[in-house]
This record gives sequence, C-alpha cells and structure tokens, in this order.
Amino acid sequence: MKITRIETFLAPPRWLFVRIETDAGVVGWGEPVVEGRAEPVRAAVEVLAEYLLGQDPARIEDHWQVMAKGGFYRGGPVLSSAVAGLDQALWDIKGRHCGLPVHQLLGGPVRERVRAYAWVGGDDPRAVRDAVAAQAEAGFTAVKMNGCGRMSPVATRAEVRGCLLRAAAAREVLGDERDFALDFHGRVSPSNARRLLPLLAEYAPMFVEEPVLPEHTEALPGLVGASGIPLALGERLYTRREFMAPLQAGVAVVQPDISHAGGISELRRIAALAETYGAHLAPHCPLGPVALAACLQVAFTTPNFLIQEQSLGIHYNKGAELLDYVVDPEPFRFEQGAFLRTDRPGLGVEVDERAVRAADAAGGHAWRNPVWRYDDGAFAEW
Repeated sequence: MKITRIETFLAPPRWLFVRIETDAGVVGWGEPVVEGRAEPVRAAVEVLAEYLLGQDPARIEDHWQVMAKGGFYRGGPVLSSAVAGLDQALWDIKGRHCGLPVHQLLGGPVRERVRAYAWVGGDDPRAVRDAVAAQAEAGFTAVKMNGCGRMSPVATRAEVRGCLLRAAAAREVLGDERDFALDFHGRVSPSNARRLLPLLAEYAPMFVEEPVLPEHTEALPGLVGASGIPLALGERLYTRREFMAPLQAGVAVVQPDISHAGGISELRRIAALAETYGAHLAPHCPLGPVALAACLQVAFTTPNFLIQEQSLGIHYNKGAELLDYVVDPEPFRFEQGAFLRTDRPGLGVEVDERAVRAADAAGGHAWRNPVWRYDDGAFAEW
C-alpha cells in the first residue's frame, strides 16, 4: 500500500483537515491546525507531503521521526501541528486497513468511558452561573471557564474579587459532587498567580490551567507550593521534552493538544512521561471532530487519563458545529458526562467529505484570535 494523494481543507469555524489517500482505496483523516494560523500549517503540510507521497503509510513511527526531525530546523507550533495532523491520518489508515480501532493498536482499552467537560466562558462573570447550570443540565459532570478577563500586571482588588466570584458561583451550582476547572489562559502574571491560588483553594477547583505563560516555567515550583490546587498546562508545549521541566516542578495535569503536539504518536509518549511523575493527562481539544476522535482513541488506552476537553457548543463555533462535518454522530455518543467507547475502525469517525470540500471551496475561514490592550494602549494577553 502506498500514499498517492494528500489534500488539505479549510473549514469553518477555524479548522483545517487533511486527507491522505492510498492506492488501496483506504483513506485517513487528520486535523493539523494552529488556531489563528491555519494557513502556515497548511503550507507546512504541503511541504511534508513531498516526503510522504509514494511511501508505505504503515510505517508510522519512521514517518514521524523523519517529519519531526528530518529538517535541520525543527519544532515549533506550525511544524509540530502539521506533523500532528498527518500522524492522525496515518493511524486512521492503519486502523481501517486492519479493521481495528486505533486504541486496539495502541494496546487495547483500559476504560469503557471517557469523562469530558464543557466550556462555559468566564470572560463575563455575570453569565457564569447560568452557563454552568445549563451544562450541568445537559449532563456534564465537569465544566471549565476562564478565571478572569483581561487582568492587570498587578491585579486590583476588584479583579481578584471577580476571579473568586466566578469560582464561588460555579461551586454553588455544581455542589460537591461535580467539578469545575479554572483557566488562567496565560493572562495572569506570576505575582498575581501566587496571590490568587491560595484564595481559590476553598472552592476546590479540579485544576487551574496555564497559571502562567509557558515562558515562565521558572515560576512553577513556587506556584505548586502556593496552594493545594492541582496545576495544569501544556496546550502551548509541543514535545515531550518541553514537558520535563513542568513535571519536575510538580505540575499535576498535562494538557498536550493532539493537533499541535505531534499527534497520537507523541501524545501517548507525553502521557507515559507524565505517568512516571504521578501526573495525569487531560488533552487540550477545542477543535473539530477528527481531533476529538483521535483524543478519544488515546484516552481509552491511557491509564493516567483524567478528563477530555471537547468543543460542542463552544463560543468559537460560529458557522459550523462539532458534528457538522461527520456522517454519523454515533462515535461521539455521550452519556452521564462521558463519551462511550466505540470499536469502529481507525479513528472511529466518518468525515463528510462532500461537506468538507464544499466548505473549503466556499472560502474556508481566516479565523484570528482577538488582540487585547490595556486602557493605556499597551498590549494585554488574551
């Protein structure tokens, strides 16, 4: 079996799909994208396709090594995301060719259900209570929200209080049996994080995500010691080596993105590394159906998996929803806060190729994240 064609498709709201075709008629799909930078990733996929065309798709590990390391200059979000989507598609092909779900190829399932959480915003604290209640009513046992909006480098009392009020509202709605997580989103300076974490402890969030920007790794040991709240990070880390320092600092939850951090192949290595430190895996995935399907395959076979992010109803989804590009929603069957295991081959999801091609032909998208500024005009983290 040889790879004969590789195509990419931009599709609203902010996704990029890749399709790998073989001479045996087996097709695999992946999702290589950096949110807000889809076009450079598309170009990187085209460059990597020069190597993959004519190759045996079954040699996934060898292809990963060449794609990730074969250039003198390597790494970074664009290249790692291009590799990630192609890797997903190669695993999809192998599973379909063998008639097995990818989780069986990775050693078999260790669980029957994958717990997931819903996103509830948080930028506007006035909407938190109703948003949390709505997701709880929809059956989710956990939610996540931003802990703050734009935050000053040294937070005002009002900004600190706003963060605490969000946490208090979520805990009041959810009670003690359900969970919420707070995402600092890199908006919080190290000094603000040291101030906030002890104050948030009484609300017992499941974790606080990205307590500081990834370039402030040196602050993590102090933040881990600031309170008993588990800390989580990793959506802007792309290799297992980048996770070493956070794990050594005591981070409790790693959040690599399967569309950024080298795909299925690297995600499972990051999970294994985290397990040696007693840390858990909670993959970042505010993306489309192929990325989520790939995450679920890893989650079913990963002992130290914690919880899965998913984008159903997320505020980014304008112009299309999670299930709009799939033929059958059954692989995403959801009961009592969890996705159920499927034994469909490959990634388990059937992409609606006609819908994807039509979306790309209509112009795809050019999604960009907002740019925030402080009142004095200086740049602020979004």
